[in-house]
Amino acid sequence: MVFKRRDRRSPVQIASEFVYPRGGWTRAFHYVKHRVRRLPDSPERIARGVGFGVFAAFTPFYGLHFGIAALAARLFNGNMLAALSGTFFGNPLTYVPIGVVCLQTGHFLLGTEFEEGDTHGLMGKFANAIGDLKDNLIAVFTDRVADWHGLGIFYDEVFFPYLIGGILPGLLAGVVCYYLSLPLVHTYQQRRRDRIKKKFEEIKRLAESEAAVLESNQLGSSQDLGKESKDV
Repeated sequence: MVFKRRDRRSPVQIASEFVYPRGGWTRAFHYVKHRVRRLPDSPERIARGVGFGVFAAFTPFYGLHFGIAALAARLFNGNMLAALSGTFFGNPLTYVPIGVVCLQTGHFLLGTEFEEGDTHGLMGKFANAIGDLKDNLIAVFTDRVADWHGLGIFYDEVFFPYLIGGILPGLLAGVVCYYLSLPLVHTYQQRRRDRIKKKFEEIKRLAESEAAVLESNQLGSSQDLGKESKDV
């Protein structure tokens, strides 16, 4: 295949590069930034897409952030590619602080308690929910009795508070990123237009100069031919 990688990555390499890209997160951030700035769209739509992408990173629907960002950008006239790029605000370096903020906010709004140091308990709830999903999927095809106790605890103490608590921080982060992206994209596009205009003017100037030289040469040649004809 034309676009197939020559060096096939192992599953371990794919997982490690997801956690820490080969060029580092700084290089990945600059890559996404340049891609966003070079999008062929208005600064308002690009910045709006970035804001929706950042907002999607504050939702508990891991694995669906791209779809949520694209749908929101589609509904509110934002740039979909910018929205997909904005979801990189959520990455392995920011998932933990984002999760803590969302859970704390959600439990506060719901009037429940969240113990910040209870990381083991939180991981245990994730594990129990995944175990229930696996066991209940097996129960569909066997005589095993389905048990939703672990999923119920996960929904009540993690998922629902995360969902509610992610709205305000997500909106705040999305609005901030919108207003930060808007002047940056506008300035970059204006500078790019100025560079392109300058190049066209330079090309036009060179073309006019070459045309003038060619016309002068042709005029000189015609005068030389006139002189030769007179001498004859």
